Amino acid sequence: MNEADPELREFATKLFDLAREGGTERIVAYLDAGIPPNLTNDKGDTLLMLAAYHGHADTVRALAARGADPERENDRGQRPLAGAVFKKEPEVVRALLEAGADPRAGQPSAYDTAKMFGNTEFLAWFDEAAS
Repeated sequence: MNEADPELREFATKLFDLAREGGTERIVAYLDAGIPPNLTNDKGDTLLMLAAYHGHADTVRALAARGADPERENDRGQRPLAGAVFKKEPEVVRALLEAGADPRAGQPSAYDTAKMFGNTEFLAWFDEAAS
């Protein structure tokens, strides 16, 4: 997007800000109008990644329901579920598990992150999801 026109850049920035802020209704309207659900910014963060990291479970659910990939990693190899575990966001962790996120995928994985921080609740959820 380096050579994108300023209006397009501004619009994309608006979308990523909506994900950070939990602007579910507006994001859904844009997705339903044709914006790709796995749109990424210059760091490889998707709308889902940003919504997850900033604790917006409803936005995560809406994005996943419209095809956003819960396994999509950013340019640093981070995945939304590991970010939600790191930020201690239980509703988001549940939403991502419901969307099919794999707690053992990625480096570090969500499982490894929960283990590192001693989050036994998340570890129990991950064991449930595996069975």
